[in-house]
Amino acid sequence: MLQVCLNGPRTAAGSGAVPMTPAALAEAARRAVAAGAQDVHLHPKTPCGQDSLSPRVVGPAVAAVREAVDVPVGVTTGAWAEPDAARRAERIASWTVLPDHASVNWHEPGADTVAAALLARGVGVEAGIWAGTEAAARFAASPLAPRVLRVLAEVIGDTDPVTAPATARALLAELAAIPHGRPVLLHGHDGGAWPVLQLAGELGLASRIGIEDTLVLPDGTPAGGNDELVGEAVWLTGGLAAG
Repeated sequence: MLQVCLNGPRTAAGSGAVPMTPAALAEAARRAVAAGAQDVHLHPKTPCGQDSLSPRVVGPAVAAVREAVDVPVGVTTGAWAEPDAARRAERIASWTVLPDHASVNWHEPGADTVAAALLARGVGVEAGIWAGTEAAARFAASPLAPRVLRVLAEVIGDTDPVTAPATARALLAELAAIPHGRPVLLHGHDGGAWPVLQLAGELGLASRIGIEDTLVLPDGTPAGGNDELVGEAVWLTGGLAAG
């Protein structure tokens, strides 16, 4: 399975290819799915470009993308959008349009609270396990671990294309020791995005690519949009495992 991560916490200041509005997200998703993406992850944003969990921001973004594509649509619950975990749970309880899934970063305080709020609404949980953090240990101790939709093995801190694959393998070894029984999606970030995606393909794991993870194609040229990144990912891996 190949997921497209449409924008992440990036803003238009970083690249003109970052989709910000519901309409832009919908068009980017449509093009990415046509290029081969099978799942969508996005960060709903306020008019000034800040990530938000407000129902007035999440609802229009999810609804617009869902109208454009016939694949699962997910959002972030990152603490940078709302630092207090209890407040994040309140926001989730107030959503009027529900995504199919949402990512929860397990190194962030209150991850279980946020995940429980999502599960209570029937929203699938992507458990974000960042390399180099306490996330794997916290996830191993969580009673919610067997209930998540999938585990995101995220090589965020190591953006070196030479060392990122080794960091990814070490993270996968950590996760293999946890009896969660859930499928794993492996991805990298910036300089590590393409090497880690190729590793995912070699290992038969799901992965993701998109403007959130990298602004450039494998040869270093700027990507014109998420669809170009997805097209390159499909070509490089020959398709990714279902998961």
